[in-house]
Amino acid sequence: MPFPSDTTPDTEVLDLIDREVQRQVTGLQLIASENFTSPAVMQAVGSALTNKYSEGYPGKRYYGGNSVIDQVEALAIDRVKRLFGAEHANVQPHSGANANMCAYQAVLQPGDTVLGLSLDHGGHLTHGSPVNASGKLYHFVAYKVTPGDERIDMDQVRELALQHRPKMIVAGTTSYPRRIDPAAFKAIADEVGALFMFDAAHIAGLIAGDAHPNPVPFADIVTFTTHKTLRGPRGGCILSTAQHAAAIDKAVFPGWQGGPLEHVIAGKAVAFFEALQPSFKEYAQQIVRNASALAEALVTQGFRLVSGGTDNHMMVVDLRPFDGELTGKEAQAVLDLAGITLNKNTIPDDPRSPFVTSGVRIGTPCVTTQGMRESQMEQIAGLLARILRQRNESESITAARAEVATLCGQFPAYG
Repeated sequence: MPFPSDTTPDTEVLDLIDREVQRQVTGLQLIASENFTSPAVMQAVGSALTNKYSEGYPGKRYYGGNSVIDQVEALAIDRVKRLFGAEHANVQPHSGANANMCAYQAVLQPGDTVLGLSLDHGGHLTHGSPVNASGKLYHFVAYKVTPGDERIDMDQVRELALQHRPKMIVAGTTSYPRRIDPAAFKAIADEVGALFMFDAAHIAGLIAGDAHPNPVPFADIVTFTTHKTLRGPRGGCILSTAQHAAAIDKAVFPGWQGGPLEHVIAGKAVAFFEALQPSFKEYAQQIVRNASALAEALVTQGFRLVSGGTDNHMMVVDLRPFDGELTGKEAQAVLDLAGITLNKNTIPDDPRSPFVTSGVRIGTPCVTTQGMRESQMEQIAGLLARILRQRNESESITAARAEVATLCGQFPAYG
């Protein structure tokens, strides 16, 4: 019996997809956790591999017919191990959050003490937030950034580790604009006999491109997402030492997930291949150069940057010195109207709620993929400032939207 779509295409969904493509390519995408994947990645994710059930691992499946699927997954594993220099890799996690929870289950028992960065100071929900399963299953102790320079204080991390003797120390963030030294965390973990896990969700592409120190030689476990700076499909991955390989695999399946998404794993394999190419290093380093240029330009426009700047792909902007009445929520909504997409974000010790916030988070992976460079970052900073200053003037918003579309037309995401 033929597919219904052979005779009656679902024009409603196709129209929505077309509209979303137009939104993406005609606007400035400045969300630090997003990127444009290559057509090759999208082709793999949209392939017939989505039809196959493949619970288990290459060579050890619970379904027949996986001879080709085994090769796809094995290829992804081999490539990511080469990319990061890891002893073991599991490419099945559906997301970074899943990867983190699987990693915890592999080496922790419920109630174990873990040290992680506080959510409101740049950490992630899965680093012990009380509303997340990580905070419910494990006893997380939070370290924070300092009130002065707004950077992670390794002396404080050490003091907390000595006081609480955690089973694991977690490094890595979701809105921290500075470089993280894996060697310093490793030294503290060794001193107190703790495992060391590095959540590289945001910076995996920077690590792959030699624009950030590689935590793999120092950490027992490294988790990351395959989108964001790595520019692959939405998904997660876990790297570990050989010592934890069996426990990691068992925690992913059958511990947390059932059948893997092999079409997405194929997309991951393509992304790992792309990241292994020499050109990816230039891309990763340009992300950082663009972020630095955008940060400097924002400061000249009157914005305050948390920690004073950035070492990676993102910056957290405190809006209060620019305009004490402007909230992150309002800034996000107004900029959306002008075709600029970013997200509201708390600043350390934010007096406003996480639903309102005093800041926004800005990242440069997408615009760097489009080919923009430092001169365009200055232009973007000017647009951001002008739109927010004139946020109550509809004509100004409309004019800015046209400028944004013109700029993006000069740097097409998919030319």
